[in-house]
Amino acid sequence: MKHQIPLDESSRADTPQLNPRRTHTRQVTADLASKRLALVNVVFYGTPGAADREWVLIDAGVPGTAGMISRAAAQRFGTKSRPCAIILTHGHFDHVGGVEKLAEEWDVPIYAHEAEQPFLNGTSSYPPPDPSVGGGLMAALSPLYPRGPIDIGRRLKILAEEAVPGMPGWRFIHTPGHAPGHISLWRESDRALIAGDAFITTNQESAYSVLVQRPELHGPPRYYTPDWDQARNSVQRLAQLKPELVVTGHGPPMRGHEMQAALEALAREFDRIAVPEHGRYVRAAA
Repeated sequence: MKHQIPLDESSRADTPQLNPRRTHTRQVTADLASKRLALVNVVFYGTPGAADREWVLIDAGVPGTAGMISRAAAQRFGTKSRPCAIILTHGHFDHVGGVEKLAEEWDVPIYAHEAEQPFLNGTSSYPPPDPSVGGGLMAALSPLYPRGPIDIGRRLKILAEEAVPGMPGWRFIHTPGHAPGHISLWRESDRALIAGDAFITTNQESAYSVLVQRPELHGPPRYYTPDWDQARNSVQRLAQLKPELVVTGHGPPMRGHEMQAALEALAREFDRIAVPEHGRYVRAAA
């Protein structure tokens, strides 16, 4: 528990008022919804019933979940409505598992940061994960997780000039550390942040915590973060935005003053709270 910043359930953004029916796709704002797929989330941008090519998928889950994402999209937007883009916060296996099948099904481009391209075009694998950080079963099993690369180069496009295709009013922020080309998405008008894994809201190292999704403010998953200096800088940059709402790659969406205070504390005391006491990347980045 010492490395967690607990958050109260009352700070969750996917409130019963927004979600009167039980469903794994949880409404967060009028045009944002988050769907949990086992150990990771995907995000839908677009109002329910959005027309063909008038919505966006952010991230694409673990391998084997393309069908689940496609069905959830059809339920939200309609069976004939396709996205105009798939945006990847980064290319780790739990964020790109369904991306190739979905891109083919929907005939849609995939966007990622330039620094993430080698892991998505078949050129390079990510650095090895680090189970020595400890914390639970998810960390212990990390050597078994795929490191890539995958090759989606035929559909892959580079994000440029901070604009986010298909998401007017949003901009992307380069937030490396967890991955070289990791990005987060920011909308100033309502101070909404799609953080990816720059920080998360559950203890991803623990299988029990992943199962129960108890809200907590965490740095990026320790077993898969190879540059802690960059990770610290990224969290500090996002905390300076003072988001009102955060949707993360792992854990429930959170909002309000308690979440803001926790994010500020994480940024201020990042080394104590987020950085593991030992590990292959603690003293030197990959």
